[in-house]
Amino acid sequence: MPRHVTPGSTLTGRHLTPVVGAPVAVPAPDRLIHLQFRRFAGCPVCNLHLRSIVRRHAEIEAAGVREVVVFHSPADELREHTDDLPFAVVADPDKRLYREFGVESSRWSLLSPRAWLPILRGVARSSWALLRGRERPPSTTPHGGRLGLPADFLIAPDGRVLAVRYGEHAYDQWSVEELLELAGRSAGRTRAGSATA
Repeated sequence: MPRHVTPGSTLTGRHLTPVVGAPVAVPAPDRLIHLQFRRFAGCPVCNLHLRSIVRRHAEIEAAGVREVVVFHSPADELREHTDDLPFAVVADPDKRLYREFGVESSRWSLLSPRAWLPILRGVARSSWALLRGRERPPSTTPHGGRLGLPADFLIAPDGRVLAVRYGEHAYDQWSVEELLELAGRSAGRTRAGSATA
């Protein structure tokens, strides 16, 4: 079993190279990082969630949070699905980051009844987008498989992990509201620390 990262852990600094754009520092020196692990390129349930992030991306940025999204697909496959995403998308086909952060796969990712409605919504949304030529279909045999679980990490500029969520099924991740609440709490702690220093 991979070892999970826990709140309070400190991460070693690194630069992640997105499929498009310049390398991204994790942690970032000037803002929080929301590092989220998704499944495979074109995954309908991942797309459903990422659309909620895209819709409120300006709000997330204004809260001092930079989005970095990791998929276990090869870069050339992933690049076909990232044209309209306003944040860094990182390919990790060898699952090095997944192992380092303890992000797992499970047959329950799709079998959990809590995932069924989001899966149906995601498939319906992606099917409609495919019919309209706005999305490309996912691979019929995705690299790394279909059973990945999502995970979320909120990382402070000093590398401390402020909050963690390991998903128990395919659609078990922070909502935008939860992310903004966590970022607000973090900003409050930082201000309080500065006032007492």
